[in-house]
Amino acid sequence: MTDVNRIRVMIVEDDPDWRRGLAAYINSQPDMSTVAEADTAENALQRAGEVNPDVILLDIMLADSPDGLRLAGELPLSSDARIIMLTSMDDKAFVVEAFRAGAVNYLVKSDFSTIPEAVRKAAADHSSIDASAARQMLEEFRRLKRLEREYEVDKFKRQVTPSELQLLSMIHEGYSQSEIAEKEFLSLRTVKNHVTNILRKLGGKSSKDAAQKAKDMGLF
Repeated sequence: MTDVNRIRVMIVEDDPDWRRGLAAYINSQPDMSTVAEADTAENALQRAGEVNPDVILLDIMLADSPDGLRLAGELPLSSDARIIMLTSMDDKAFVVEAFRAGAVNYLVKSDFSTIPEAVRKAAADHSSIDASAARQMLEEFRRLKRLEREYEVDKFKRQVTPSELQLLSMIHEGYSQSEIAEKEFLSLRTVKNHVTNILRKLGGKSSKDAAQKAKDMGLF
């Protein structure tokens, strides 16, 4: 295959031994070659603009910090290359941040044998996410979703009083305001004031909506 048809790969890695080994591995492939190497974010930005690679293999850790994440967001300003993040750490949060920064794939270095095919798919612009990265992303999204729900439940509980929550429970059970007043030995005006306060605090459209929201959160 001529140099013109080869996939042009740039490697951004601060470990010189790993960088040399990866470059040799890439160059041993029949359809790709290493066109540039960099060991810092600054050098990477400069070299990417100079050589315009097809794919950039970018280590997430540069100078003992996850500087690769920031770099992944900046590289598109100087290059149209597809970015594949490499890491020695199996970190779900980093996986999510890598894709958010614009990477098309995320591979663990120990799975080096998967790198050439990932490069080919990225260069062909139909990169499929590594199964391990996809699984970690799903787990992280689920964790974030749980945290979001816990925050919403806690926020809801802090906004309403126990008596207001009891009122919402009765509304959900189908009691009318007059029935609630009679059952709880309250005036109808007091019940209406409670409902008004609940809607003011929660911003709901109706007391039934607020009651359903409380039910969905498992508050009764």
